[in-house]
Amino acid sequence: MTYRSKILAGVALAAGVAFSGSAFAQTKEVQMLHWWTSGGEAAALNVLKQDLAKEGYGWKDVPVAGGGGDAAMTALKAMVAAGNYPTASQMLGYTVLDYAAAGVMGDLTDTAKKEGWDKAVPAALQKFSVYNGKWVAAPVNVHSVNWLWINKSVMDKIEGKQPKNFDEFVTLLDQAKKAGVIPLALGGQSWQEATMFDSIVLSTGGPEFYKKAMNDLDEASLKSPTMKKAFDNLARLKPYVDANFSGRDWNLATAMVIKGDALVQVMGDWAKGEFVAAKKEPGKDFLCYRFPGTEGSVVYNSDMFGMFNVGADRKAAQVALATATLSKSFQSAFNVVKGSVPARTDVPDTDFDACGKKGIADLKAANEKGTLFGSLAQGYGAPPAVANAYKDVVTKFVHDQIKTSDQAVAELVRAINDAK
Repeated sequence: MTYRSKILAGVALAAGVAFSGSAFAQTKEVQMLHWWTSGGEAAALNVLKQDLAKEGYGWKDVPVAGGGGDAAMTALKAMVAAGNYPTASQMLGYTVLDYAAAGVMGDLTDTAKKEGWDKAVPAALQKFSVYNGKWVAAPVNVHSVNWLWINKSVMDKIEGKQPKNFDEFVTLLDQAKKAGVIPLALGGQSWQEATMFDSIVLSTGGPEFYKKAMNDLDEASLKSPTMKKAFDNLARLKPYVDANFSGRDWNLATAMVIKGDALVQVMGDWAKGEFVAAKKEPGKDFLCYRFPGTEGSVVYNSDMFGMFNVGADRKAAQVALATATLSKSFQSAFNVVKGSVPARTDVPDTDFDACGKKGIADLKAANEKGTLFGSLAQGYGAPPAVANAYKDVVTKFVHDQIKTSDQAVAELVRAINDAK
């Protein structure tokens, strides 16, 4: 059974009780399902809570930690199957479209037209927030995953320099290892490993190859020598993680870099939110570089608030949430704290730090020259079944359940074809 058919089956189960759970929600309250539970994430979300409080709306958290959102999506399926729709849920890419196809999403089109979302939100995001001509989700931000986050004091200690290609990156990791510092902070969870592999594939094959393999799912590209080399490069990084990496949450890996226990983390720019929460400054305490070999391209995801088809008595709270989410003031304030960049192209970068300004400029340039690519690991490269198959193969390779790069390529092709 496909991911979409499972959702449709859940909706069918809920048909007779479509709004039964909604009766328990307060009309002046927003019920939000999300997985933002780390320090930086919680601080960013608090910006929205405060904005809604000024409008007289309460906030009911339904937080689900861990798994890069996997646990939250399991909880959401259960809620939908029970007919207990949240006001909104944090969602990624294709998941929004699947729930829209299942007929459980609300319609924000009137609000979107009134507020000009179609002119301000990039087309790449509208692909996932508009279904059959109707706005069903409010984009919160644009994250990009092809970043290095480096502890500056450790970098200075080892006299390291910004790596411009993959070989220079390995050399930098060697320098850290010789100095007795953990070179690479990694959490051994499938979504973290696959997120890092997104950057490795782009670095290894370049923009055109990334698009063909990771977005178009072109079989010739997936089974090519270039993909084998990408797995070879992933294997080259394995000796630089510490023995305790398996199962580590991403924010704990970020904390290793913040404290100087590790040199670098390869992670999306939500990691910067942890540096901000720890009162660290770019250029002084930490460095942000594009993953070596990916400068000029952006591999993105976007957190979206998928809006569910709640009862009429809860619509006003939902509209207030959507309006607040896409206001220019919130887009700036939230993304300054979160580490991401605005989901609107008309928000000035005035309040952003050096890494944020670079992120905004990089996004604009990539959008203009066609090098803005959906992250396969993060739910924007392909539908969930394919993304899950990809993550499964990558994590088996990292944890030596798949032994060679040739085997990994063959397994990747098989898994993706089975998932299509």
